[in-house]
Amino acid sequence: MFSQQQDNMEVTALCTKLLLIVMMLLCEQDHKVNAASLLIHPNRAQFFVYEAITFYCEGVSYCEIVHESKGQISSCNKTNKRTSTGSSCTITNVYTDDSGKYWFDAEGGNKSNSVNIIVSDGSVILEIPALPVMKGETVTLRCRNKTTSSQILAHFYHYGEWIISSSTGNMIMYNVSKSDEGLYKCNNSGAGESAESWLIIKDGQTETVSFPCKETVVFSPSFNPWIISTVLFAVLLVFVGLLHFVRSYWHRVVSAPRSESGSTGNQTGSESVNPTSLWCCNKKKQKQKVLERELTEGGALKDKFPSLIVN
Repeated sequence: MFSQQQDNMEVTALCTKLLLIVMMLLCEQDHKVNAASLLIHPNRAQFFVYEAITFYCEGVSYCEIVHESKGQISSCNKTNKRTSTGSSCTITNVYTDDSGKYWFDAEGGNKSNSVNIIVSDGSVILEIPALPVMKGETVTLRCRNKTTSSQILAHFYHYGEWIISSSTGNMIMYNVSKSDEGLYKCNNSGAGESAESWLIIKDGQTETVSFPCKETVVFSPSFNPWIISTVLFAVLLVFVGLLHFVRSYWHRVVSAPRSESGSTGNQTGSESVNPTSLWCCNKKKQKQKVLERELTEGGALKDKFPSLIVN
């Protein structure tokens, strides 16, 4: 019985340990999935000259930003900072030749997502998200004039075709879909026209699931199959552990009456036949036989020798 309980404890400890390992692998894999993620602040695709841009490299300790034509950005050596999720690099003053595609190189030769920006020396830019926007979200496009911060009359275009005019200089797009994706620009009467930038709509809904780690895993239609298989393995592991526990419990319940009946029978047998009383009885019988033999021998001697006195 003790050996069976010890085996159950060992199996339970093994299942718990394996489950913890699986959860740690999930967290580690989540970090790897999100390791090559490049963010930008402010999140817009167009800037005026002399503005500052901060790139955030998620999942790496040192942010080495790469420009498609300039290569590694040398100013990151001075402005690199650690963040809670990685590191950052700031370009304090951007110029027109800083326009283009940016990314950073992650571990294993992998590249992060790329971000395209346009640096303008004109008077009008279109503030449009540089990062992809999820389907169903609300997006605001702003036509910004460099010389004034007041509201201006702006005309917005999609693939070169006029779609709307706004006296506030803003265009709000509710519940965006893939049909809203494409090139946008704006025109400010009397000030000029902005460059064209691409609005990216990411199709599919996201679902967040919490695990015992600091980050949150995000499931999407393109979710890593390795994580799915790991989750299935964890569920199977828990099921095997529960099955083993139920079988062990059922075995203890079934074997308990047998053990009790066996112990009761032994106790009854020990009460009906007492070894001590049996030994005493045998001892008395042996003494009685010896006494009878002595009396018999004494009687024979008396007959043969009448003068002999037997005590």
